[in-house]
Amino acid sequence: MSINVPSNQQSVGTSASPSGTSLHDRFRAARRKNSLSDIRQPKILHPLDNEGLKLLILENISQDAVAAFRAQGWYVDHYTKAFSEDELVEKIGQYHAIGIRSKTKITQRVLEAASKLLVIGCFCIGTNQVDLNAAARAGIPVFNSPFSNSRSVAELVMSELIALSRQLFERSFEMRNGLWNKQSKGCWEIRGKTLGIVGYGHIGSQLSVLAEAFGMKVLFHDVVNIMPLGSARQVESLSALLSQSDFVTLHVPEIPETINMISRDQLAQMKKGSYLINNARGKVVDIPELINALKSKHLAGAAMDVFPAEPGANGDPFDDQLNPWASALCALPNVILTPHIGGSTEEAQKMIGEEVAQALSRYLGYGSTIGAVNFPEVDLRAIPADQGGSIRICHVHRNQPGVLKQVNEALSPYNVEKQYTDSKGAIAYLMADISDISFKDLPHLRDRIVSTDANIITRLLT
Repeated sequence: MSINVPSNQQSVGTSASPSGTSLHDRFRAARRKNSLSDIRQPKILHPLDNEGLKLLILENISQDAVAAFRAQGWYVDHYTKAFSEDELVEKIGQYHAIGIRSKTKITQRVLEAASKLLVIGCFCIGTNQVDLNAAARAGIPVFNSPFSNSRSVAELVMSELIALSRQLFERSFEMRNGLWNKQSKGCWEIRGKTLGIVGYGHIGSQLSVLAEAFGMKVLFHDVVNIMPLGSARQVESLSALLSQSDFVTLHVPEIPETINMISRDQLAQMKKGSYLINNARGKVVDIPELINALKSKHLAGAAMDVFPAEPGANGDPFDDQLNPWASALCALPNVILTPHIGGSTEEAQKMIGEEVAQALSRYLGYGSTIGAVNFPEVDLRAIPADQGGSIRICHVHRNQPGVLKQVNEALSPYNVEKQYTDSKGAIAYLMADISDISFKDLPHLRDRIVSTDANIITRLLT
């Protein structure tokens, strides 16, 4: 396993002569030429306990991520489907890490059965499928990929804007059933229309730029003041956005404040003949009320990529047993329903696989928690490969007085080269690199740290 180490800075000459490569290509080539052979390589660390790490990867996560884990010598069980809570409880006890997407739920009951689990990787944006507080209390950091599928989701929204405004799904369905029905009534260009974006984060801001390129006016609402891109304008309230927008698209997390944030009152505030798009989380829209707004013709259409309850695997039914309103929603005209495919592009899945796989590898191999959503973010520079007799201590503990004193007393006979600690809520995390320590001293050192009353998980990497 390796980590990226910045190369020594070199001046890069450029030529005014035309060539087949760009400046960026030549810069990358120069960095490759300036190899890492002349600087100190990071030392590859391994757990003191000589037990091979086992990973459980679910929900058809990128094969590149699976290959990256196996290349490091880790044992990987890879399944294309989600696991139920009972399946996880039965099997999770043998694994040190798990990778999931949005359908597998890591509950407190699952975590209680996960006696060896060290880390959780969510190969997606959201983490609401994991009990983050319970994971933190168990000493388990959770990593996700907050940026990698942003472009894919933004592009899906753009396609839905046009498909809704031109009634493309209705015309396509009619043609497939042998009906020629050419018409322009109720079909519109999106140029000159107003797009209201609820949540101006990574997806919302990218979407803003794309929509303006199509000639749309962009409004957005967010809980914090954000500098807009282009000519977009932030409005002071959700109500103001709803009343002015021809299209409303949602890009918010599922938290208590956003559940059913679009319900009867909010739908009534939307312009007659407008459209609603939800590619965020299934519970942020009150779907029975949306059905009523569509049946009454107050809304001209909707696109939904996420739902409160979703099938566990491809081929499973999307019906009234899963969601009691499913058949009513499916029967409505000019409603686009897709199976949570916002981030389902080859590009997005490859980037998500790389990003989360690297985060899990950094934690398992080096102890770094940079990017963890439920954990203190702690990191240390790498131990040089040529430095023998060094170990790294990764100590997760309850955030209470006296812990550092106890740990430092245990470390006092040795040379502490570097140490860093931070806390988040009730959990604290300490990393320390110790040099010139005998291998026979390691079990005693570990036992001293583990025996402290605040200990949750302690790992020694050597």
